[in-house]
Amino acid sequence: MTENDRRTDRMNDRSCGESKKRKTVRMIALDLDNTTLRTDKSLAPRTREAFRKAMERGVHVVISTGRVFSALPESLTGIEGIEYAVNSNGACIYRLADRKLLYTNYLDPAAARTVLDILREEPVVVEGFTDGHAYINASAYNDLRENGSSYLAVDYILWSRRPVPDVLALLDEHIREIENISVSVPDPAEKERVRRRLEKVKGITITSSVPYNIEIGGGTTSKAEALSHLMMKLGVTPAELMACGDSPNDLAMIRMAGLGVVVDNASDAMKREADFVTASNDEDGVAKAIERFVLAE
Repeated sequence: MTENDRRTDRMNDRSCGESKKRKTVRMIALDLDNTTLRTDKSLAPRTREAFRKAMERGVHVVISTGRVFSALPESLTGIEGIEYAVNSNGACIYRLADRKLLYTNYLDPAAARTVLDILREEPVVVEGFTDGHAYINASAYNDLRENGSSYLAVDYILWSRRPVPDVLALLDEHIREIENISVSVPDPAEKERVRRRLEKVKGITITSSVPYNIEIGGGTTSKAEALSHLMMKLGVTPAELMACGDSPNDLAMIRMAGLGVVVDNASDAMKREADFVTASNDEDGVAKAIERFVLAE
């Protein structure tokens, strides 16, 4: 046993007794960034092997991410046996084999128009998710490419976002098919001010996946809601779900799951919501949780 493993077990000893009981897991829902993927966005070999062994036992391994479908990494979608992806914080479910869209939960058009009107007045970076792709203003995209950023994930944005002349105008054109709107605000006070404006809009949900962003979805959109739909399709109950995450946009599925797992790099607030706290995303935390709760004899 490595020192990281020993440290993780000591940390887990703080968990309540119920969380340490063996549970029957038939589905594993996985947040990606800062949870399943390492900080460098790679997938650890130990994690890939844990997936393989879990799927051999008949467990459904499901991607459950804030990312749009086009931004899913091939390191995961290329794994044989992973069938489904929950995208855009629960706005969509795709079947990976044929890229078929099985479920949608978009923003209400009236609420979306109100959000767009607010964002037109704010000096923020907006990324719009629709038709399985993520869009950003070309001016912001070019600025990131030329000057970088002190807070945005530049390489990821340049790879995964499509630059357009006016992202708000594009979203207006797709007003009935908006999956998510992500707003980036580096200053905490300004972020809170913008968030308070948005919270007055009826019929939306507001969450975040990193400290500087605000993620806007439909009134009932969440990873938990989408997973509930998928579990009904597959005959899995919430008690048989293991959900792994790190951020507020994972909270609903962590609370719903029979076993809610949070990685050690998550906030203290998220850890308090977990049944089990595993090692960090850079220390194979998801793999260790699967080994403990799914693969252990």
